[in-house]
Amino acid sequence: MTNFGEYSINKVLISDGELKDIIIEYVGKKLNPDNSEVTLEMAINTIAEEFPELLLTVAEENYLRGYERALDDVNTFRDLEGNNGTK
Repeated sequence: MTNFGEYSINKVLISDGELKDIIIEYVGKKLNPDNSEVTLEMAINTIAEEFPELLLTVAEENYLRGYERALDDVNTFRDLEGNNGTK
């Protein structure tokens, strides 16, 4: 998977909030990693396995927003092209 800024799939998660603490603890107990570190990939895979409707909803929303943005970009380009580049 691609590294998008600070959110690399292999990033070790650090506890800094109540929900995040719960997720890290749960994933750590479930997967019992050798070095006791929980990565973003581990958390995503665990949530996908146990709460797929959450990730599916996020993915659908992300897809729709991306598609809408692409259509807006196409319309903007067409408007510029129709005005010979002068808008």
